[in-house]
Amino acid sequence: MDLQRMLDRCRREQWSVDDLDWSLRPRMLSRSDEEAIVQLFTDMAGIERLAGALFEEQRRRAKDPVLQEIFATFIADEERHAVVAEKLAAFYDVHHYREYTLNEHLQKFRPHFLRALRYLSDDVANMYITGGELILDIALLRSINDYVADEMSERAMALINRDESRHIAIDYHMTGYYSSPAYLMELARRPPPSLLTRIRAWYTFLGLIYRAAPFSRAMFFEPMRLVDPTGRRMREAFKRMQLMSSQKGIDNTPFGKLQLFLLQVSHHPVTGPLLRRVAARIAGIEPEFMQRLYSDEEMAQARRMDFDGLAQEALAAKLAN
Repeated sequence: MDLQRMLDRCRREQWSVDDLDWSLRPRMLSRSDEEAIVQLFTDMAGIERLAGALFEEQRRRAKDPVLQEIFATFIADEERHAVVAEKLAAFYDVHHYREYTLNEHLQKFRPHFLRALRYLSDDVANMYITGGELILDIALLRSINDYVADEMSERAMALINRDESRHIAIDYHMTGYYSSPAYLMELARRPPPSLLTRIRAWYTFLGLIYRAAPFSRAMFFEPMRLVDPTGRRMREAFKRMQLMSSQKGIDNTPFGKLQLFLLQVSHHPVTGPLLRRVAARIAGIEPEFMQRLYSDEEMAQARRMDFDGLAQEALAAKLAN
């Protein structure tokens, strides 16, 4: 990937909240739909700010100055998305049926997640942001927009999705880097962590696992059952993650090894039916998405691609769905 070209694109595609026409009128909604939509956008603001914290950590760890600047634009993107989500929540809150607050599982997950970013390895932040962006871009944002089905949401989501496409391209690029021999050599040069640091990392990781499943269920899986009851887009997002996780080099990193182990346990003809729910709980997702979601042909094609090619295929999949 040409990082300078990507940075130029990031700068060129910046936009303002005021570029949207907030004088439009929302379409008429039932009470249940209005409450659901306002809550979805309220929670979306929290998710976007969590993504911003992830990109801030990646910016801090990046050594390439161009990459640092790219992540800085992503941080600005996510804050802008959060503000737009808050304004959309207010826009659709026509009847003020009740007070809306961030989902409690998001509030409980956030401090554990931010602590994990400080104490866990580089690839952890990247894997979480990649998975989250795939769910947002391929599944959640598009399905929310279809559910709302009016001009205001359509205009806002078009701009947000354009930003998310850049994010996914870099997410895959960084996954390729963290799976590379160059990164392994960099890890080998680092001094080994102290016993206290290792204990703190394990304690942090266990706390993250404990909170991840309720967070994912409340913020992703339950909303998707409402806005995409067929589950088609969510399966597509997880298929993309499975194809990426099976690429050569992913098992070079500790978190990648864990992901592959959980997938192998879940896909095994003997252990799968017995241990899939346990593996899903550790992964923080629903058991149905631990099943094999790709065909042999799709896996063979994915293994012929590099990570940038996989990113382009994932972005094409979101437009096809």
